[in-house]
Amino acid sequence: MASEIRYQSGFGNEFATEALAGGLPVGQNAPQKHPLGLYTEQLSGTPFTAPRATNRRTWTYRIRPSVTHRPYEEIATGMIRSGPFQEVPATPNQLRWNPPLMPAGATDFVDGIVTLGGNGDPAMQTGVAIHMYAANESMKDRCFYSADGELLIVPQAGSLGFHTELGILEVAPGEICMIPRGIKFRAVLLEKEARGYICENYGLPFRLPELGPIGANGLANARDFKAPTAAYEDRDGEFHITAKFLGRLWSAAIDHSPLDVVAWHGNYTPCKYDLALFSCISTVSFDHPDPSIYTVLSSPSSIPGTANCDFAIFPPRWMVAEHTFRPPWFHRNMMNEFMGLIFGTYDAKAEGFVPGGASLHNCMSGHGPDAETFERASNSDLQPQYLANTLAFMFETQLVVRPTEFAMRTSLLQHEYFECWQGLKKHFVTR
Repeated sequence: MASEIRYQSGFGNEFATEALAGGLPVGQNAPQKHPLGLYTEQLSGTPFTAPRATNRRTWTYRIRPSVTHRPYEEIATGMIRSGPFQEVPATPNQLRWNPPLMPAGATDFVDGIVTLGGNGDPAMQTGVAIHMYAANESMKDRCFYSADGELLIVPQAGSLGFHTELGILEVAPGEICMIPRGIKFRAVLLEKEARGYICENYGLPFRLPELGPIGANGLANARDFKAPTAAYEDRDGEFHITAKFLGRLWSAAIDHSPLDVVAWHGNYTPCKYDLALFSCISTVSFDHPDPSIYTVLSSPSSIPGTANCDFAIFPPRWMVAEHTFRPPWFHRNMMNEFMGLIFGTYDAKAEGFVPGGASLHNCMSGHGPDAETFERASNSDLQPQYLANTLAFMFETQLVVRPTEFAMRTSLLQHEYFECWQGLKKHFVTR
């Protein structure tokens, strides 16, 4: 495999990269005979006739084609669950969880995935699954792919190297990684342990949101998304491919590493993004704006303005609004909000919401700042304030997030979460 890890810039762009000179054909996609004896294989992430603006496909030139594995056999799914989510009834109660513990025994990235909830159905290509992972071992001669959806991976602790068919992405907490549906990879720990969040998107691929009145600049810039350059493994031996297909896990033996793409060109590719490069847009007068101004990526639905899933972040930023309540206000939402915390503290909560933890506020369930935060924000002397050392995120989706049985019965669930609002006092006075 090429040892140097390099990246190409631009989200959704057409890339061309080769790990060996001559790996990319010139002038046509599938020559009768490749000059290096490679096989040509196209990987399509959309229907062939999707409009040019949304069409995603990549031509790969690999040592062996993907069909050379032995038949798949079903294996245990462990703690991974998929839509339709019907294990336990969904609840309108606000839910919050402590961070998952690191595993005691040797556990790789895939075996360390636990599903907290989701919606929709991968068979209908709508909805999401929300997972967490905790791992202490690298994937060695095992690769994984999901045929059900693309994976938006949000590390919270420990850096990971994602060795994919199209190259290597090294991703640290504070960055995100997207691996498209169907692309094989193995996760290598770059530190002793790793933990984080995963949004498995069954719907349309994530893309940059429209900017509307914001104009041409702001939020996430396409140039800051990094795609890998070609890197390949030419290794024979006993390997296994784990496939997630319609919610079940399957394993197939193969006598060589499936990460053997020597060259490729296209726009269906893994990528990573440093969340510190997000350009926040906020108010400079009064009133707290809608959280949609912090949207990094959006998976649209068939209803304009209603996302299958939005990925938003709440990073370090200036707060300068005058005569206003600065933290997120109390609200009930048609959408459904799953939140996680990567580091620091979240400005709407005084305690209980900690890095590696999570919360879920479903459709029309009231939520907002806890009593301590409300009192402090209502009585503070408003001066320009820089919110430092904080990075929270939200998966916001149009469908109710139905929790799994694990999510409702685990000891990580904070049954006392509701108490953080019980201290809100009556301040009503008549004139």
